[in-house]
Amino acid sequence: MNLLPLVALFPLIGAVVLSFRPRMPDRLAAVFGVGSVGLAAAVTAILDMVWLSGSREGVAQQLWQWVSVGDFRMGFTLYLDGLSLTMLNVITGVGFLIHLFASWYMREDLEGGPGYGRFFLT
Repeated sequence: MNLLPLVALFPLIGAVVLSFRPRMPDRLAAVFGVGSVGLAAAVTAILDMVWLSGSREGVAQQLWQWVSVGDFRMGFTLYLDGLSLTMLNVITGVGFLIHLFASWYMREDLEGGPGYGRFFLT
């Protein structure tokens, strides 16, 4: 389940690239905007296949230790179970379709202007 952090990391990378390069060409902005969410949806589909072929028990993946005081430890942990996987499918799948449609629909309104790359950040 090392793929679980990638679901959040791909859109974050896309947002960082789009925010630091506001004057990139429209097609490249669409590739980063739609592609980052598409990669998150693809990783979620892979997690679906792993989940359905596995034992279907909850999986916890600790990313880092946040607070450690005496015996008290609090870490930043991602937890995957059936409900969270269902929500990942809905959010990344519908989000990808929205980004794909918006890249086509908004092209006429924002073509050639500086707002096309910024459009994918909002």
